[in-house]
Amino acid sequence: MPSAVALIPARSGSERVKDKNIRPLAGHPLLAYAIAAARQSGIFDCVVCSTDSSKIAEVAQRYGADIPFLRPAELATSTSPDIEWLRYTLEQLGEHYDLFAIVRATNPFRGPDVLERGLAQLLATPEADSIRAVELVKQHPGKMWVLDGKVMRPLLEQSHLDVAWHAGQYQALPEIYVQNSALEIAWTRVVSQTGTREGRMVAPFFTSGHEGFNVDDEEDWARARALVDSGEATLPSVSRDWSR
Repeated sequence: MPSAVALIPARSGSERVKDKNIRPLAGHPLLAYAIAAARQSGIFDCVVCSTDSSKIAEVAQRYGADIPFLRPAELATSTSPDIEWLRYTLEQLGEHYDLFAIVRATNPFRGPDVLERGLAQLLATPEADSIRAVELVKQHPGKMWVLDGKVMRPLLEQSHLDVAWHAGQYQALPEIYVQNSALEIAWTRVVSQTGTREGRMVAPFFTSGHEGFNVDDEEDWARARALVDSGEATLPSVSRDWSR
């Protein structure tokens, strides 16, 4: 089995939800569920939290993540691309892993089975450099418009069609998928070889239900709490009694 490391990015300075990564949901900080999912999956040699905050680092360690170093502040801004902290983290770890997974704290309803399925799919798809979680779009780009002065035009060129997508029913439109942040797994070689986190050949990993639910703002946070309270969505079981 190839060696793999789970990377949980958790920078400070969340603008839309203050202290989002360590804000309590159902009694535990949000990032605790990502750590629990990664550890319970049993597929990772190491679970590392990448953060620039000593406060977040302390919480992550209590829930079983390794914090071998803090991320430099310049790699933890609201506009920092993932490839920067990812390259830095893989280099600083010092130990080579065949694979890495980005397990974001903002997807609390993604369980360990999602991570297991993702790894199995990548290993069964040798032509792929990585897998990325996707789901069917709800707002189809065929019905999107771009302002052009005082008028507007379709985002996608449709003049060649007998019936424009914006004039058709959703069910008649071509299936289009949007990425969500539930999971990314890639061979580590793609970072140095392509300068990207996904490589050139990306395979789709289809999520279902609330697996791809992402907490971005206060409205998402309220919905996450409602889903937990109603029992519509399930969180990974969390324990702070990990043997270190």
